[in-house]
Amino acid sequence: MPLLALREAGAQPLPDAKSLLTIAESHAKRGRRGRRESLLMSLAFTLPLALAAAILDITVGYPDALFRLVRHPVVWIGSLIGGLEARLNRPGEPFAARRAAGLFALAFTLAAVGVAATLVTVALPRWPFGFALAALIASSLIARQSLDRHVRDVAAALETGGLAAGRFAVAKIVGRDPQALDEAGVARAALESLAENFSDGVVAPLLWITLGGLAGGALYKAINTADSMIGHKNERYLAFGWAAARLDDLVNLPASRLAALWLLAAACLTSGARPSAAWRAIRRDAGRHRSPNAGWPEAAMAGALGLKLAGPRVYGATLVEDAFMGEGRDAVTAADVRRGLQLYRAACAIETLVLGGFALLTWR
Repeated sequence: MPLLALREAGAQPLPDAKSLLTIAESHAKRGRRGRRESLLMSLAFTLPLALAAAILDITVGYPDALFRLVRHPVVWIGSLIGGLEARLNRPGEPFAARRAAGLFALAFTLAAVGVAATLVTVALPRWPFGFALAALIASSLIARQSLDRHVRDVAAALETGGLAAGRFAVAKIVGRDPQALDEAGVARAALESLAENFSDGVVAPLLWITLGGLAGGALYKAINTADSMIGHKNERYLAFGWAAARLDDLVNLPASRLAALWLLAAACLTSGARPSAAWRAIRRDAGRHRSPNAGWPEAAMAGALGLKLAGPRVYGATLVEDAFMGEGRDAVTAADVRRGLQLYRAACAIETLVLGGFALLTWR
């Protein structure tokens, strides 16, 4: 029907291009506003959850009685990964087949963990003290207190028991051969572990809890646990652990940079630390590390303490070449480990305060 006939019949005229553009812009604005409100609603739960988890980990940790009763989420995840690896990782298979098997094992683990965490998240609000229980579970994904204790044990062992005691203590937190380390090597290994695990064990879990709630934190922990178990570059795991190692590198990318930032901020507040040297070390050395992530917190730690960390190391019987982080002295002592712990605690405190500030901003 011609347009004139439509008008004569009382039909509404078709909108012109300008009107269509106005309508489209209005719908787009409503869509953006809806997504922004949805994000704020999500953060209004996940930010307090991350903050409560951080505080619980600092003040309570994971109670020994609870561990004896139900073990630990990482133990459950590790058992699942270990069982899958034992059944699927067949040394006689071609490289591609083993890599595909490792990818399946990782996907199965993430699906199981994701479903379990989502079911718990949905169920907890219906229980008495549901948020507190969610925070307790989330706190089990953070290693702030246990990392502090293990590194502190290395310093104490070196101070009171000498090299033999130091080697025994550091073997609990590093994968390299402790018998190849002298006292400076033991202290250096403890600081490197402190820096790297600050990123992997503290900053990253809190980041992913903030972004994805309990499920986000649990999925991150599953990826990180898989990498620590099967992500090694040796004959047994090079193919099977390929997917776990690559995915762990990816999910730790933002946290490693954030960890360096927290350590840099802590250096500004810690007596005797060198923030300008930390900044120079990050810019100069972080990208030279063999890991795409570990170099960031290690460089920040080395520069702030005036030390030289990383460099060539022995894992098992293999010498691994790596760049040095920092340009200070390499004769690291137990006193330096304690200085590193001061820096680490300040960085943890800064992170917790920032989480608290953002939680207040989203509170309604």
